[in-house]
Amino acid sequence: MELQSLQVSERFMRYVQIDTQSDPNSATFPSTEKQKNLSIMLVEELQLMGITDAHLDEHGYVMATIPSTIAAGVSVSANESIPVICFCAHVDTAPDCSGTNVKPILHENYNGATIVLPDDTTQIITTEKYPYLKAFIGADIITASGNTLLGGDDKAGVTIIMEMAKFLMENKSVQHGPVKILFTPDEEVGRGTEYLDMIKLGADYGYTLDGGELGSFEMETFSADYLVMHIEGVIAHPGAAKGVMQNAIKVAGAILAALPNKEWCPEHTADREGFIHPNHVEGGAEKARIEFLLRDFDTPKLKEHANRLLSIAQSVIASNSDFSNVKISVEVTEQYRNMREVIDQHPVIVERALNAYKRAGVKPIVSPIRGGTDGSRMSFMGLPTPNIFTGMQAIHSRHEWIGVRDMVKAVEVLVNLVEII
Repeated sequence: MELQSLQVSERFMRYVQIDTQSDPNSATFPSTEKQKNLSIMLVEELQLMGITDAHLDEHGYVMATIPSTIAAGVSVSANESIPVICFCAHVDTAPDCSGTNVKPILHENYNGATIVLPDDTTQIITTEKYPYLKAFIGADIITASGNTLLGGDDKAGVTIIMEMAKFLMENKSVQHGPVKILFTPDEEVGRGTEYLDMIKLGADYGYTLDGGELGSFEMETFSADYLVMHIEGVIAHPGAAKGVMQNAIKVAGAILAALPNKEWCPEHTADREGFIHPNHVEGGAEKARIEFLLRDFDTPKLKEHANRLLSIAQSVIASNSDFSNVKISVEVTEQYRNMREVIDQHPVIVERALNAYKRAGVKPIVSPIRGGTDGSRMSFMGLPTPNIFTGMQAIHSRHEWIGVRDMVKAVEVLVNLVEII
């Protein structure tokens, strides 16, 4: 595959300068209107490539089709017609770190030295902190300038898909079936597939471009629930509260203090260990609420985590006479499920992807994601969707960086993949 014509660096650096940060507190969809600024640009660029059906729908989804270059009626085998595959990336960036006025910096022929980001010299990137940087000594990397995240999550994925589209439209000799392109909003706030019309998309299976270092391939995610614990105290005037008031804020604090602090939490778990994560507290003396993220690779264990959490809270109340009249209730909302439950039923989509890696000279690294992707939800919506690498590193932070070579290799993998199919 000839890659000389790829313009990965230029395209990526252009995209990251468009602020597309999503907002978890917004009631609209997309959560921020500015996400559409990039989506409109992507539609225009796809149309200029000759992809005539590229469009932005009313919910902020970009959809497009790269036409098949294979004659009608040709099959993969006697039992399978040529499938329609979809490549997906999300346009929004995370609320964790500012995405306004991103200034990407191309470090050509990186020499391995410490990188001091110019707009905030306290932001320092080193090979000691990020050992993967050593793989790019003598190659090009891109960072932000120190005041913002870079936006590689997931504008690297967007860039890779756009470069694949450009390559396929300019190289009609590459034999492939119909290829669908999907760009979603609001993935970072967990709503990326909320209004996605799978019938309109019309794909048989998909791949998200939302992974990390070269070779990573992810077909397994956490299963996730969202638990809200409601605490109802007893309110009284502070001047006449003796023996009456039971402060909901203090109850919340006691429950949080009773949680294990060396296990069962994100900061002390790894690999396949699940956790609960209190991520928001609000309320007053009369009523309070604690919001928890529940995560595990084994879906039934989510209920175990919820029961253990409730048991701890009930023990806190039972052991403290000052909380004798406090009432606690919990509500649990399903967020997403481990995509492997679906993907295991479709082994061919994994086999083909890993063959595409090997054809590109990339050693596959198959590992679970300690998180979720749009692919988690799409898999359970009828579109099995594992995840392919993009090269993004130190995501959601001002230290975010990416190796250009990884993005180029990802484009090669995608082209190999459509050829294999």
